[in-house]
Amino acid sequence: MGRALPLLRTLLFVPGDRPDRIAKAAASGAVGIAIDLEDAVAVSRKGVAREAVTATLPGLATKAAPVICVRINAIDSGFAEDDVAALEPALHRIDLVIVPMSAEPDGIRRVAQLLSRAERSAATQSGRIGIVPLVETAAGILNAQTLAAADPRVHTLSFGPADLSRELGIVPTADGDEFLFARSQLVLAAAAARCPPPVDGPYLDLGDDDGLARSASRARALGFSGKQVIHPAQIATVAAAFAISSSEIEWAREVDAAFTAAEAEGVSSIRLPNGTFVDYPVAQRARAILAYAPPPIAVPSE
Repeated sequence: MGRALPLLRTLLFVPGDRPDRIAKAAASGAVGIAIDLEDAVAVSRKGVAREAVTATLPGLATKAAPVICVRINAIDSGFAEDDVAALEPALHRIDLVIVPMSAEPDGIRRVAQLLSRAERSAATQSGRIGIVPLVETAAGILNAQTLAAADPRVHTLSFGPADLSRELGIVPTADGDEFLFARSQLVLAAAAARCPPPVDGPYLDLGDDDGLARSASRARALGFSGKQVIHPAQIATVAAAFAISSSEIEWAREVDAAFTAAEAEGVSSIRLPNGTFVDYPVAQRARAILAYAPPPIAVPSE
């Protein structure tokens, strides 16, 4: 695999046939951008989109660049093979390939094969680009564990509520109770495969900031690492929902310090002054929080 990737707390989707928007998305402050060759691009413009992506990506600034993802078309669409082949000139700038309508592990393995072929053709590092299965069907939800473990390239999973709600005949809500089982399946599958936590699907009502905040908060509570966004205006709200709070950092530092001291004395379970019981699983959770927390700001001495 390639560079160590941050958690995709905000993943901004942008149409592949709009190079002007690709550049703006890269400068939006989103942790990752997903350049779309699938639903956001009309069939008649698939070729235009491929050309726009390969022409635009090499010119994007590399300093503080977001995670670059490309959503190809579904493996059985008849477009996926051409999508991957067309990306060869820009493979060195792509971190992840998102595979929509992922339902069977064989489809993920087929995309891995296409990427390996493209890497050989482009003479780029083999196995560097990861895969994110986008799980948006009932079959995919029920096969989430096999999708997460389908190939070493699988980075994590992502949830697609639009197609699943159509398939199930339900209406998505901000609180997302109707998707509780489906979303929990993805969280468990990613954890079982030792992948980073999955990325939640987008909130599609651009005029409902309160609903967006509730949806993002609920996704974080379920164990997602971030959320897809479909407009730059959604980035700040989603980022705030997934940010590590000062109180969380304070708790994690207290737990880590106390447990580190206890470990030095040969003790592996302690009780904090507030009554919190801490053993290895709790300490590991605290240390995971600190690993993703921003570093403390140094205050110069007078």
